[in-house]
Amino acid sequence: MSFKCAHFDALDTRTLFTIMRGRVDVFVVEQACPYPELDEVDINASTQHLYSVTDDSLLAYARCYEKNEQYSAVGRVLVSKSERGKGLATELVNTAIACCKKQWPERQIYIGAQTYLLAFYRSFGFTEVGEQYLEDGIPHQDMVLNIQS
Repeated sequence: MSFKCAHFDALDTRTLFTIMRGRVDVFVVEQACPYPELDEVDINASTQHLYSVTDDSLLAYARCYEKNEQYSAVGRVLVSKSERGKGLATELVNTAIACCKKQWPERQIYIGAQTYLLAFYRSFGFTEVGEQYLEDGIPHQDMVLNIQS
């Protein structure tokens, strides 16, 4: 599987629609969590959208962005229901980590992980920071990957 990587302004309208529909399908509909899925991070000039689309369906997606002076971040990580269990999530996260390292080599990588995925993110070297919290009614845990050798 290969992922495309693009800034918001480089996405054609059909691809943008497919990405947004896929994100809403997973994060709003599937998780029964009404919240403002689209935000200003999407259109930030430095945000990278990683995606795999086929036949107008989103297979997998993540966005890499500048969180602050200390962290880059990976967010909105998803694999469509039909593609789960095929190793695509591992490939997606590895690609997102590589993207962050390339764009912001001096920054640690942050992720606000849903708690049921903690072991998955630990497998990449992420470690928990702070306490668990509820975000939009879903348990989350902040995690950081220190990329400094």
